[in-house]
Amino acid sequence: MTAGAQKFLTKTGHIRFYSDSRLEKIEAISKQVNSAVDVSTGDFVFKVPMKSFEFEKALMQEHFNENYVESDKFPNATFLGKVINIREVNLGKDGLYYVNVTGKLTIHGITKEISAKGTFEVKLGTLVGKSKFNVVLEDFKISIPGAVILNISKEIEVNVDVTLDKANL
Repeated sequence: MTAGAQKFLTKTGHIRFYSDSRLEKIEAISKQVNSAVDVSTGDFVFKVPMKSFEFEKALMQEHFNENYVESDKFPNATFLGKVINIREVNLGKDGLYYVNVTGKLTIHGITKEISAKGTFEVKLGTLVGKSKFNVVLEDFKISIPGAVILNISKEIEVNVDVTLDKANL
């Protein structure tokens, strides 16, 4: 690791979430994820505007923002945490490195501790971070109306995909 290039960041990361229930599959993608990692400390953060999630159906997007996550009241989802084993990522050698991340995820105004496994791929001077984990809606006080309770899974799969470039500090 070089002393001058300890931070990597992006403003165009992707987060995809997916719900697979008996009656309906729901998927949404945001391409407006701000993310940064300090490879000297392992500090890792991301922020995603809730209104940036795009759905296949406009009505789903409207219900998501107005009824479920209340985007006007809680405009962002954030994560503040650490890559526990950041020292195992060799920035001087292209390759795939398995990482463990732990921290505080805030959605809908509720903050919960989470841990997730993921990868950092060092590739031509960039750092490509990927992770997949599940979020239980009830943990974040996101309630589903009875009329559509069978349409939405109680647990949502979240996929994070960020390509981070060296920060010019």
